[in-house]
Amino acid sequence: MSLWDATSEEPEVEPVPVPDQVVDVAVVGGGFTGLSAALHCAERGLSAHVLEARRVGYGGSGRNVGLVNAAAWLPPAKIRERLGPDQGERFLRRFSEAPSVVFDLIERLQIRCEVTRTGTIHAAHGPSGWDDLKGRHAEWQRLGEPVDLLGREEVAEMVGTTAFHGGLLDHRAGTINPMGYCRGLARAALAAGARISTGVRVRKLDRENGTWRARTCAGDVRAKAVVLGTNAYTDELWPGLRDVFTIIHYLQFATEPLGPDADHVLPGRQGVWDTGPIMFNFRRDAHDRLLIGTMGRVIGSRDKGLTRRWAERQIARVFPELGSVAFDEAWHGQIAMTPDHLPRIHQLAPRLWTAIGYNGRGITTGTLFGGAIADLLTGMDPEDLPLPMTEPSRAPRARITSRIYDLAFTANQLWKGIR
Repeated sequence: MSLWDATSEEPEVEPVPVPDQVVDVAVVGGGFTGLSAALHCAERGLSAHVLEARRVGYGGSGRNVGLVNAAAWLPPAKIRERLGPDQGERFLRRFSEAPSVVFDLIERLQIRCEVTRTGTIHAAHGPSGWDDLKGRHAEWQRLGEPVDLLGREEVAEMVGTTAFHGGLLDHRAGTINPMGYCRGLARAALAAGARISTGVRVRKLDRENGTWRARTCAGDVRAKAVVLGTNAYTDELWPGLRDVFTIIHYLQFATEPLGPDADHVLPGRQGVWDTGPIMFNFRRDAHDRLLIGTMGRVIGSRDKGLTRRWAERQIARVFPELGSVAFDEAWHGQIAMTPDHLPRIHQLAPRLWTAIGYNGRGITTGTLFGGAIADLLTGMDPEDLPLPMTEPSRAPRARITSRIYDLAFTANQLWKGIR
């Protein structure tokens, strides 16, 4: 499924049958959001049961890049512009703290997920990217956040390549093995009293006499409340929900362990992503593999095909001194992009919530929103959410746009694979 699936120190959880009694909360989806919601609900004394169609972490959570980033893709000024000064400041404050929320959970629950807390680097792909980063840096400085502006030579020293024009080092951030984190959340949720059924797809949701009935392939589950934690892997279970975002595929290629030959590449183990319109990222894992990725699907396999050629060319461009490398794994997952690049929390019906549209910030957003929904279920005022609850609205031409992006990203691989 992914490198993270193969290398996670946290084992897969043992599934249990669907419950035959009414539970407080039925959680659809066994990724960051669903498991965070189940964990926090169970810790607050609610009976929570997770219903996962495949297995824990099968969707975007187990295919994630593993960058624990703060805030959103948008610069702070854009967030305030779109949410207003008060809500914008609240969002920035809560999402600036989000990496600490994740890291504190990892420490408290002793999750084995190759965690580093040395930051991440947003690298300028060219002069326009450098101008954008300078503007972001000024905003973060105004807010008093620990984000440093790095010149070209500083980035080259930290990253191990002269390919970038500068960068932002975000000290709040870090990296993890995302599948390890996901399985660790599952383990902790079980220990707190939650239950998890895998291989159980929810086919329909009905409300009868104030209770939800989740009709599954393994029987019906009755619950006082429901949380949909499916994000980019949302299907047709709730009519229209699949169309509130555009799907973007994101791929990763992982080399075999490179050993001392790669000691100069990210010696601090930061994760890197660039400012290019079709984003490019790379990082090292705990076993000295180099992982690189971009928007799009894997076309071919780790051994041959278009994406393999793209990966070889990108490593040769950024780290030519590494020479020819062999690859261990190749995979892709899905990202849910909203029109304004901000996530959403929706109440779809009485006592039925979803958090959706993470725009490439799944680790922090899923963790934060899962906990926030648990707070709602135990009496929190909706005004205290990290951002306002909204009604679902369709993203214009979402499915057509997804296909257009897919074609563009394939063309990008083709172009950069032959240059």
